[in-house]
Amino acid sequence: MVIEVGGFTRTKGPNSPQNIVGGMRCEAVIEEGQRVGYACVNILTGEKGIMAHKNIDSRNRILGFGIDPSEIERVGVPAIMDSIGTCEIIVIDEIGKFTVESEGFVNAVRIALNADLPTLMTLHKKSRHPLLQDIRRRDDARILEVTPVNRSLLPYKIHRLVKEL
Repeated sequence: MVIEVGGFTRTKGPNSPQNIVGGMRCEAVIEEGQRVGYACVNILTGEKGIMAHKNIDSRNRILGFGIDPSEIERVGVPAIMDSIGTCEIIVIDEIGKFTVESEGFVNAVRIALNADLPTLMTLHKKSRHPLLQDIRRRDDARILEVTPVNRSLLPYKIHRLVKEL
């Protein structure tokens, strides 16, 4: 049995995952037409946490944003962990400068990579963090670079690659 809920298909039956897609994504926080931060969002629940913001007072600042790793731990880590075993595909957007400040996030990504599930990730291109280097070295990973030329075609290519799994 297949049920359409909120744009995601949930399958019912013996041993079938409850959700097609789970995990976390990042989105810009816009105030008065200006980008002032970034939030991590649990794809399944919609819960959000502000992980980086110009008004966050933190010693750890990246690109002028104060970083709050506790919000990544509160929203992002459970979003990834709860998707393992309950979803067919795990999405982790993005593994980059802000998110790798959370050791819990780094550990959750490593666990997700070992879960033997299709995992769609966005990686910060220039980061030399050990987690990103480990992902780039994997034999079972397919890395696609986003460029202005291929940006609009990549969703179709990714869909085709996932269907082949």
